[in-house]
Amino acid sequence: MQVPQLLVLFGSQTGTAQDEAERLGREARRRRLGCRVQALDSYSVANLIREPLVIFVCATTGQGDPPDNMKNFWRFIFRKSLPSSSLCQMDFAVLGLGDSSYAKFNFVAKKLHRRLLQLGGSALLPPCLGDDQHELGPDAAIDPWVGDLWEKIMVMYPVPLDIPEIPHGVPLPSKFIFQFLQEVPSIGAEELNIASSAPQTPPSELQPFLAPVITNQRVTGPQHFQDVRLIEFDITDSNISFAAGDVVFILPSNSEAHTQQFCQVLCLDPNQFFTLKPREPGVPDPPGLPQPCTVWHLVSQYLDIASVPRRSFFELLACLSQHALEREKLLELSSARGQEELWEYCNRPRRTILEVLCDFPHTAGAIPPDYLLDLIPRIRPRAFSIASSLLAHPRRLQILVAVVKYQTRLKEPRRGLCSSWLASLNPGQAGPVRVPLWVRPGSLVFPETPDTPIIMVGAGTGVAPFRAAIQERVAHGQTGNFLFFGCRQRDQDFYWQTEWQKLEQKGCLTLVTAFSREQEKKVYVQHRLRELGPLVWELLDGQGAYFYLAGNAKYLPTDVSEALMSIFQEEGRLSTADASAYLARLQQTLRFQTETWA
Repeated sequence: MQVPQLLVLFGSQTGTAQDEAERLGREARRRRLGCRVQALDSYSVANLIREPLVIFVCATTGQGDPPDNMKNFWRFIFRKSLPSSSLCQMDFAVLGLGDSSYAKFNFVAKKLHRRLLQLGGSALLPPCLGDDQHELGPDAAIDPWVGDLWEKIMVMYPVPLDIPEIPHGVPLPSKFIFQFLQEVPSIGAEELNIASSAPQTPPSELQPFLAPVITNQRVTGPQHFQDVRLIEFDITDSNISFAAGDVVFILPSNSEAHTQQFCQVLCLDPNQFFTLKPREPGVPDPPGLPQPCTVWHLVSQYLDIASVPRRSFFELLACLSQHALEREKLLELSSARGQEELWEYCNRPRRTILEVLCDFPHTAGAIPPDYLLDLIPRIRPRAFSIASSLLAHPRRLQILVAVVKYQTRLKEPRRGLCSSWLASLNPGQAGPVRVPLWVRPGSLVFPETPDTPIIMVGAGTGVAPFRAAIQERVAHGQTGNFLFFGCRQRDQDFYWQTEWQKLEQKGCLTLVTAFSREQEKKVYVQHRLRELGPLVWELLDGQGAYFYLAGNAKYLPTDVSEALMSIFQEEGRLSTADASAYLARLQQTLRFQTETWA
């Protein structure tokens, strides 16, 4: 009996779903099953009708949205024209990753599972609903589910007895072989960068634009707990254009100190050049990594050594360890029974890959370079709302960045890789300071009709996309701009205060503020919405206004939705059911849009 090719497709926003998908791929290889692992949007979805066995691994983002790298697949799979027998030859399973503190917990996995059944697919198991809120993380649900999944698959597609499984203590072959060059190639440092300072086409993830930093200014007061920066880039000759609501992606680098420390711990020569050779035919080169390449470039600009390692990191590290005591500890941390200890050691204090390697020095010093790309994920780009309009600031792009820094039980403060790197850039230093970036459409779309009012609710740095929208609309002569802005204190984190007040004086903007810490009882934007309920109802119901919300995803969407519900009931005299239906209609017609982040 021919063993089928297992296909694992993932939709991942932060890398967790991709990590789980690749882990399934490794487990398949141990069981001698052929397996492909791909992002959903890189897979030709029309071929799904010919796939016998597919595992879908998908995260749920924001308010029940699919990740960016499965949005095209999502639109296709929900086409009404697809026949109900489309996938009748396919056995499938869906592994979901979500957070039960959000209303639409694992919404994408649940909805996909139902849709695949509607299209004739046969489910091997009920969907797995991994939960970030569980004290052991999503693995608490994933581990037993994956065990059941392999049992089912191996019964349906048994491997011949003369082909044994590869034991868990034995590392699988690395994806690539590092070929170190004895001579230094004739290549300049600038050529090592895949980014361009004069692109012929609009920049992308594979070819970012190297944008010079023009200004890097702290915009929070000296007493404020958080350092927030307004950073401006020069995008002259970049082929970049954008509209209000678009986002810029930025690819950060590791610090020089961390890069040096990593090379020392792993006994690597940072100046050594290498090329990569795939072990198996058809394996593409790692995207965004130049060849030949220096170890320094690989570590500083590609390997995410400042991220918190996942369980798969410990599994592979244990396989590679030649040191008895360290290997025993790594095996324990990567085992199912060791997940509580792993959580306490790694996840709770947010210990980084570099710090873990320093804790296991004998193992780290003996890691074969061939395994670096299997062991450590790639640095992921970070998305920022664009906070300016080209109509107000030609050839410029501005972002508002909250610098992430906090303390855990570890001595060294935890720092966000991208925000800390951006904050450290000094445009006044000798030579240009450049940042690799590209622009993509965001989730917010503003009405083009000149007389349509917009209500914008922005908390903290969530106000950034609304500055771009207001600048754009004012340049077009559009009034009817209503901004509800919330922050802690007017003298500490009232972003663009002077700009808003000038626009108010000109009659271009109505500004409503909520300073939560300036009185004994905290006041937030949802309280201001309720206070101005008659105005909000008149704008929405009488003038067809669009409503926008941006800020933290934890409580804000629920609190604002509840405020709107009460306004619809009190001002519109709607029943609870009718108010809920009214809110749903606003969302369906894109008159209520949100951009939130965890």
